[in-house]
Amino acid sequence: MSELIPLYDAKAHFSALVKQVRETGVSVVVSVHGQPAVEIRPYAAPAPQSIEERLKEMEARGELIPAKRKFNPSAWTAGVRRPGALKRFLEERRSDE
Repeated sequence: MSELIPLYDAKAHFSALVKQVRETGVSVVVSVHGQPAVEIRPYAAPAPQSIEERLKEMEARGELIPAKRKFNPSAWTAGVRRPGALKRFLEERRSDE
């Protein structure tokens, strides 16, 4: 159960309250004129998301536009390898001088 603390005391001892909540894990309710107003509770880090969930959220917010086609690595062909590229490069540089 959380502890009820008046706003005046919470302001005066805020650092101590934060330390107490952090160390004990018990939330504290701050009251204004005897009525609960806010709760100070320990921070719970959100669970990590999978990459698929994160991408869907980014698409929903408009931060990411999905590709129109699926990536097909077999459609890419490597360039023709010709031996002697360094030799040709050096010859071209000499001819430019």
